[in-house]
Amino acid sequence: MKRLAELPFLVLLMGFGTVAMFPVVVLAVTEHDWQTARSFLYGGLLFTVLTALVGFATINNASTNQARSHLLAMLGFYTVLPLILAVPFAEAQGNTAFLDAYFEMVSCLTTTGASLFDDPGDLSAALHLWRAIVGWLGGFFLWVTAIAILAPMNLGGFEVTASPGEGTGSEPRWAAESRQAANMRERLKRFGAKLMPVYVGLTAGLWVLMLLAGEGPLVAACHAMSVLSTSGISPVGGVQYGHSGLLGEFMLWCFFLFAFSRQTFMLDFRTESWRSLKKDVEIKMGVGIAWVVTFFLFARHWLGAYEVSAEEDLLAAVKALWGTVFTVTSYLTTTGFASNEWIDARDWSGLATPGLILVGLAVFGGGVATTAGGVKLLRIYALYKHGLREMEKLVHPSSVGGAGAFARRIRRQGAQIAFVFFMLFALSVAMVMTALGAAGLDFEAATILTVAALTTTGPLAAAATEPSLSYAVLGDGAKIILAMAMVLGRLETLAIIAFFNPEFWRN
Repeated sequence: MKRLAELPFLVLLMGFGTVAMFPVVVLAVTEHDWQTARSFLYGGLLFTVLTALVGFATINNASTNQARSHLLAMLGFYTVLPLILAVPFAEAQGNTAFLDAYFEMVSCLTTTGASLFDDPGDLSAALHLWRAIVGWLGGFFLWVTAIAILAPMNLGGFEVTASPGEGTGSEPRWAAESRQAANMRERLKRFGAKLMPVYVGLTAGLWVLMLLAGEGPLVAACHAMSVLSTSGISPVGGVQYGHSGLLGEFMLWCFFLFAFSRQTFMLDFRTESWRSLKKDVEIKMGVGIAWVVTFFLFARHWLGAYEVSAEEDLLAAVKALWGTVFTVTSYLTTTGFASNEWIDARDWSGLATPGLILVGLAVFGGGVATTAGGVKLLRIYALYKHGLREMEKLVHPSSVGGAGAFARRIRRQGAQIAFVFFMLFALSVAMVMTALGAAGLDFEAATILTVAALTTTGPLAAAATEPSLSYAVLGDGAKIILAMAMVLGRLETLAIIAFFNPEFWRN
């Protein structure tokens, strides 16, 4: 085991991806889906041997710059590993081009959940399970690497709360740390061992709750993995087509909390931890945004029902409220599930889907170091506090902001770097939209698909427009562009920019 831990990080990731193929073989055999069973069995055996050979060839090639090595491994996880994962998928599906299979695997690993198969019946049960497993593994990868790799580098949102002197000056903090005693390999082992039981336990717990709510085993497992990883992958086309009803939706909604703040799954159950959880700024910001948008949308539906002279129905109003709460929270966490009552709310009010609001929620995103995408709530909070302070100074120019050093850092350096990231995000949107326009898409389609890819909210394409957009009709050029955008949205622009820093390549 000690020698295995010395393997390059990307080789270990290849091994995990290969092992994940074998549960699909078991399900395919029980379903008598022999084509899928053979494809994943042969693929698992082939890539097990390949991973072993690569491991033997690289085990003694330790990197002298761990920050560079592990950040490159993260990039390889989203770009190289899907090449391996797509092989059995393409072989099992038979009539699927390898590019389409690669797009599916990039979408799953980045927890985007965008699919080229509009009809769930186009894929077998085993392939649906494979997509959910890949998305689930991508979510766990985010949990571990955000804490073990991005946090020491002050990337991924951690730059907002960085102390003065960290990441400033002529040498970035991550470059200095990579030459000092900090060992990212040890951090990966420590946090991986700590977070794996939590991640598996939460997924298993939600699966059992969904079974008790009346959902089938496969659908319950896929939805549980999709909510924990915020991938939005469903074998039936969404939770509204499941059998668990309102009770199942409530179970899923409760677990959306883990995409609001990393403190929810890193809680050590001490009294101080519970108190810090209640004071967590990301949870407060997420709950605040969710309820403000819910109130606005519910009022919109209510007024719509009133204008069309619909008879007063308290039960319909309550269902519309629940549908709004669930869907708003789902898109804020970039999961992309829609409540069945969300559809009924549209029928009740006679109003179309407010797609632009769903786009805005996806852009806000969830918490730092969670599986959610988007700009992140901590950056939104920093800009919000800076805005409040600036308005306060307009009224009282000589006032002094209080609330301690942390609040001052959030309002100043934190707000500055958050604004820089927001501008880089906007620039990324413009670049991807331009590329999609050159690939033949119109403005509206390019806008929605770009935001869906960069915020890793694949179902947004079907929910934000009427008629809904389909990934299946895209050309090969557009698929490649969106796959690259998904990787960019998951790694974030600041991490990509780090690759171009000269210090990054110096020992």
